[in-house]
Amino acid sequence: MNSLPVLYSFRRCPYAMRARLALAASGQTCELREVVLRDKPPSLSQASPKGTVPVLVLPDGSVLDESLDIMQWALGQHDPDAWLAPTEGTLADMLALIGECDGPFKRALDRCKYPNRYPESDAAAERANAVYWLSALNERLASRPHLFGAQAALADMAIAPFVRQFAGIDGDWWAAQPWPFLQAWLMQWQSSPLLASVMHKWPAWVEATAGVEFPAR
Repeated sequence: MNSLPVLYSFRRCPYAMRARLALAASGQTCELREVVLRDKPPSLSQASPKGTVPVLVLPDGSVLDESLDIMQWALGQHDPDAWLAPTEGTLADMLALIGECDGPFKRALDRCKYPNRYPESDAAAERANAVYWLSALNERLASRPHLFGAQAALADMAIAPFVRQFAGIDGDWWAAQPWPFLQAWLMQWQSSPLLASVMHKWPAWVEATAGVEFPAR
């Protein structure tokens, strides 16, 4: 599989999840290397000094180590479901909303999920920030089934892994929120065959061995 792109991934990481979603949707075959984050393989650090996943090493040796870059690269090869061309709005509009997710919402998510890591933070204020943003998503979804129209697109697939992570902090609290449209949107995404196909439990990759072919055929 040396001629294939190599994807360093970690199953539960929402950034890696969104990259795998795009690769699977595009049908772009790669060699997946499932890493253990507490014991990162040297080849991952060599490919990207950041040492985070996902990292995609292309056959020509070039490296993509940002999840959105990997998504757009994969969909640039093949975009059968038109994730880059939403039925409402533009790609720039989607990237702006994803930027809100990756910035203020991700900050609030981390501080709500891991309060012991951020003792200096105001947990109540961070949850309020998250609630404000999620409420806006719910309002957006009240008039359309997906974030940018009738079909799921890049924004849905890039944002859903992080909403999923937030919902998992306290399932009872999440279910009690007045967000019927957001909750239905997340439930639909969580039950999709596409998500199931990218959440297989792969064995940890061992340095100097072959990874697994992804998406599986």
